[in-house]
Amino acid sequence: MAVDKSQVLEALRAVATPRGVPLTDAKVLSEIAVSDGKVFFSINVDANEARAWEDVRARAEAAVRAIPGVVAALVALTAERRAGAAPAQGVKPVAQHRPHGAPATSPMAGQAPIPGIGSIIAVASGKGGVGKSTTAINLALSLRDLGLRVGLLDADIYGPSVPRLAGSRDKPAVDDHKKMIPIRRFGMPLMSIGFLVEEETAMVWRGPMVMSAIRQMLWDVAWGELDVLVVDMPPGTGDAQLTLAQQVPLKGAVIVSTPQDLALIDARRGIAMFDKVNVPTLGVIENMSYFQCPHCGTRSDIFGHGGARHEAERLKVPFLGEIPLHMAIRTSSDAGTPVVESEPNGPHAAIYRTIAEQIKTRIGGASAATA
Repeated sequence: MAVDKSQVLEALRAVATPRGVPLTDAKVLSEIAVSDGKVFFSINVDANEARAWEDVRARAEAAVRAIPGVVAALVALTAERRAGAAPAQGVKPVAQHRPHGAPATSPMAGQAPIPGIGSIIAVASGKGGVGKSTTAINLALSLRDLGLRVGLLDADIYGPSVPRLAGSRDKPAVDDHKKMIPIRRFGMPLMSIGFLVEEETAMVWRGPMVMSAIRQMLWDVAWGELDVLVVDMPPGTGDAQLTLAQQVPLKGAVIVSTPQDLALIDARRGIAMFDKVNVPTLGVIENMSYFQCPHCGTRSDIFGHGGARHEAERLKVPFLGEIPLHMAIRTSSDAGTPVVESEPNGPHAAIYRTIAEQIKTRIGGASAATA
């Protein structure tokens, strides 16, 4: 059954607001996006009112999910201060998952483990264009090959890559508990905002809606029993990284960089950011480390060489290994069959598995099936 915007507005008309009027009359709704049974919008209020609106956001989301034909709903509460207004004390614009007994004043007070998931690791970079997503999916496949039950979450809302890398445009279904069922490829559950929207859709969202989307893909997905959830982070050190660190206890972060100085500067920022939120750096990977001509065998250090290793040594974090710039890695990724899957006995798959073995050791990653 197709869902349209008028049905959403009708459902929201029944949601009362702190202002004493229906939500649809409060002049706080963003544009409502409806696509293939998926509904996205935000509620925009002043930060000083945010606490009073937390329950409204939850009731609005529940009302939309109850519409026949809706398979997923994402409602974000955007709380912004008016120019010159003092910040509201203790305001939390979005409901948090806080474990029993955790001090509410701690920045990590919202952390809680996701049931059924043993460890969560982030694959991150300080900047884009360093091959982070290709690295993330090949590391996930390598951890799978080492006997672990692995899932992959694409947390890049603005530029999701996992659907293309996995060769799938399937849409997630919803189970009886209103949780999204992740797409399965290569024996792994995968989730990405790219499975929910069309590839050409521009995600013109503010930070709070991005954070809400990441929370929903963490908590409202039926991940099942996993030893490791690999999270492909967006580039940078912003809202998405902080949201993940504050929502779930991360086992650690893997930093991907190229050897060149510009990438290393941003890699340092990534390591520093995770250090500030008490997430250990599992190690640094130097991607596109060198190019070896397939015809003459000549090696060229296109982006320099060894910069990531030296930076890891300087910062006293593990160096996990070098991945070359090679046509096979690029073509297999573009084809939706990453090199660890398409050439499991090849030299590049061996490099990824060697790195994955170190990560497995550092997270104490015994398979739950054999533990």
